[in-house]
Amino acid sequence: MNTVFYIKNCNTSKRVIKELGLDKEFVLRDIKENKLKEEELDELARMAGSYQALFSKKARKYREYNLHLKELSEVDYKKFILEDYTFLKRPTVIVNDKIFIGSHKNTVKELAYYLSHTNKPIQI
Repeated sequence: MNTVFYIKNCNTSKRVIKELGLDKEFVLRDIKENKLKEEELDELARMAGSYQALFSKKARKYREYNLHLKELSEVDYKKFILEDYTFLKRPTVIVNDKIFIGSHKNTVKELAYYLSHTNKPIQI
């Protein structure tokens, strides 16, 4: 199922969703209200290649917990994402068997390109 993992009060996620028309044919999953289950996170990590790829170093708690001073393992990344939804990069978009992680300009461009070539909604 094509899904967008996001937080509904995150302006960046909302912008990407609106720009690409993801609200029309995708399941929008607010991870604050509907937390990720371990099995779901495991599947996202499998698709992404690692838990680290899903981990947001922009989360406020990253510095608050002094994680920037530590060397984190895959087990650590998984644990923190499961403990606090803000550690998941947003938006994380699943389209068919592909995953697009975060709001970096290149990621959004890649997602837009992919959507335009799979007949999914696009409005850029």
